[in-house]
Amino acid sequence: LRYNMVGDALIGIIHKKPKEGGISAVGGTGSIYTYYGPSEKKFASLTKSFVTTDLPKVMPALGLGEEPIPLWWTSDFINSSPPGTAAKDEKWIVGEFNCSCVGISKCLPAYCQDDTPNAC
Repeated sequence: LRYNMVGDALIGIIHKKPKEGGISAVGGTGSIYTYYGPSEKKFASLTKSFVTTDLPKVMPALGLGEEPIPLWWTSDFINSSPPGTAAKDEKWIVGEFNCSCVGISKCLPAYCQDDTPNAC
């Protein structure tokens, strides 16, 4: 999951799934992106925990306690729970914070490729 953040506000959630047989869900690999709003019930437990409990600890944990949180940034999560775990009991691990190269995934279809030369 990717949480798109503006300051301390969650503005959107993207579920990235590698294409069948793939191991990466980065753009351009045929991965499937599903977009959710910030209030998506499916991820309510993670959202509440991250935004209210964890987020205030992020900058201090990085040794940047006196700095403001970035204006636009993302947090990528990996679900470490066994299949079938109830959503409220899922355990999520942060795999990455990013504030230097935040992509706009909904714009990927406009990216020109060999099979979509007129996408631009």
